[in-house]
Amino acid sequence: MTRDEAWNALALHPDPTLEELFAADPDRVDKLSTRLELRGGEAPLGIRFDWSKTHLTDTLLSEFEALAEACDFAGMRAKMFTGEVVNPTEGRAAEHTALRGVGKESSVEEAAALLERMKLMVEAIHGGVFGEVKHLIHVGIGGSALGPALAVDALTRDGAEVDVHVVSNIDGVALEAAFKACDPATTMLAVASKTFTTIETMTNATSALKWLADNGVDDPTGRVIALTAAPEKAVEWGVDETRILPFAESVGGRYSLWSSIGFPIAVALGYADFQAMLDGAAKVDEHFRDTDGRANLPLRAAFADLFYSRLEGAQTRAVFAYDERLRLLPDYLQQLEMESNGKSVNVDGLPTGPTAPITWGGVGTDAQHAVFQLLHQGTHLVPIDFIASIEPGDMLDAAHHHILLMNCFAQGAALMSGKHSDDPHRNYPGNRPSATILCDDIDAMTFGALIAFHEHRTFASGVMLGINPFDQFGVELGKEIAKKIEKGGERFDASTEALLKAAGVG
Repeated sequence: MTRDEAWNALALHPDPTLEELFAADPDRVDKLSTRLELRGGEAPLGIRFDWSKTHLTDTLLSEFEALAEACDFAGMRAKMFTGEVVNPTEGRAAEHTALRGVGKESSVEEAAALLERMKLMVEAIHGGVFGEVKHLIHVGIGGSALGPALAVDALTRDGAEVDVHVVSNIDGVALEAAFKACDPATTMLAVASKTFTTIETMTNATSALKWLADNGVDDPTGRVIALTAAPEKAVEWGVDETRILPFAESVGGRYSLWSSIGFPIAVALGYADFQAMLDGAAKVDEHFRDTDGRANLPLRAAFADLFYSRLEGAQTRAVFAYDERLRLLPDYLQQLEMESNGKSVNVDGLPTGPTAPITWGGVGTDAQHAVFQLLHQGTHLVPIDFIASIEPGDMLDAAHHHILLMNCFAQGAALMSGKHSDDPHRNYPGNRPSATILCDDIDAMTFGALIAFHEHRTFASGVMLGINPFDQFGVELGKEIAKKIEKGGERFDASTEALLKAAGVG
């Protein structure tokens, strides 16, 4: 069967409601809910993935399995884990899993050596080798900032070894906020850029060095740790080679928090917790590598994603974390999913159909009072992921967490069932899909597993769409035009010219 034949077969699916699917199959929850164990023993830890409130059926799952086979999903997955080229437009492998100890043996060994170098740096900082260090300003953008920001925010609610501030925006207001929160005498600077030429990052880094110098730091560059795949560029910029933490060229930006880009995470948490994050991701890597068909959790999630975006016309997918610790997760997933699969041509350069939906979301219960009106009674089909933790992240009265979880589960039930009323203003149509990811707790290991799950889910979707999820040429055009504006001597459209004149730019 070819890819097109597999898609054509899927297009002929019946359209039962969710309530009809539950009524027809008493085993539906067991079939579409799976617990992934991350740790056994006296303190077991795991995550429950419940896709039963989606429209997946046994027939659809079989047809999606046929699609995966037609797309050589197993072959592409093997290529990724063995370090072969899976990014054909740039001629690169994608070896982020090697950083977690799963991949080509030589790549795993190289990654372990680089992470050991980072570990020694982290221990040196915590041990006082660089003097008293209370603050770290981490400058990066995109994948060099979103992952560290999410992890630090999620995992340091009970305190941090070092106070970390992640700055990505070129808007000076963001950097000034970090300056106000830090004492320059006890602050280090991490500069994260794969190429060490990213204009936003390098401009922020230069301003941070000036801030250190202006506030009495004798050797500002001596406070810099460079995180890059281009160490020679960092040396040219002035960073001593002993303070450069490299990572492999085969690690893409939005997959890089496992590498030295995760340095601020390790500084904030301590290296033991950073290692736990890697270990949690490795558990998902092994499951994804070794499990076939619908039992493969990231692949099953990709089946549902493609069903709604490709066959049902859903243009967005929403993620609601019913946990304040994961408030930045929708931002992180926006880049992971939309930069990876937001393409309009396949690997052969030919036009393709709908690819990545727009990823968006928020935090429950805040979102219930902001956007859920549209989700319950609006005209858009929006598949939803709910993410929650059984263990609370606070020490307050248990009522707080009890109400939080009640609301999370109630929203999924209400979206599915709806409520009929003769008053059209109070009628809820129901039959609106959702999935639930229920964690035992939000700790470093669970966090690593959650991120790896979404990485593999994104990869699986890309393979079945026939696109390359590892390039991102779409982010370059605007940057090229900005450089032309800065250089001057070139004319643009009338609107842009008027805006440049009004702002005094260019």
